[in-house]
Amino acid sequence: QGQEKLSCNPKKENGTHVVLCELGNPMKAGAQITVDMELSVSGLEDMGDAITFQLQLRSKNSPSPTNASVTVTVPVEAQAEMELRGNSLPDTTVLPTSWQGVEGSRRLEDHGIKVEHVYELHNKGPSTVSGVTLRLAVPHRLGGHILLYLLELGTDGGMNCTHHPDLNPAQV
Repeated sequence: QGQEKLSCNPKKENGTHVVLCELGNPMKAGAQITVDMELSVSGLEDMGDAITFQLQLRSKNSPSPTNASVTVTVPVEAQAEMELRGNSLPDTTVLPTSWQGVEGSRRLEDHGIKVEHVYELHNKGPSTVSGVTLRLAVPHRLGGHILLYLLELGTDGGMNCTHHPDLNPAQV
């Protein structure tokens, strides 16, 4: 009929985390009880895509040899909002109309004006993330001609980077 809060106590039993909730004593025969439980579980980042709970109802008054348990599987979905920020240094680059690249040269200035693109990937939460893949497409050719000469690619913060096959082809 009415709603009341349960008294629940977490404990460890046989290396397993157990939450024991007292439903009431004494309980009338044939009583039906609905229990809504909200559990806060931390460290789910490495749990995969689901977490499994074993639920069991036991009576202290009439122990049952079966003590049937129910397995409940709850999908785990991490929520994290990612934000990509980027800028170019300098903001704008204009090549003179008469400028020509020098074929076979190993000097940077013979391949154009240096433009540095910096991208930052931020996790705005609320969950932590791992195993994120960022694919960044850079238009380096236009009509069979070099548009941007890709010189180098670097990362900070313990990330791995797969280098573009056309990275620094003239070994400048």
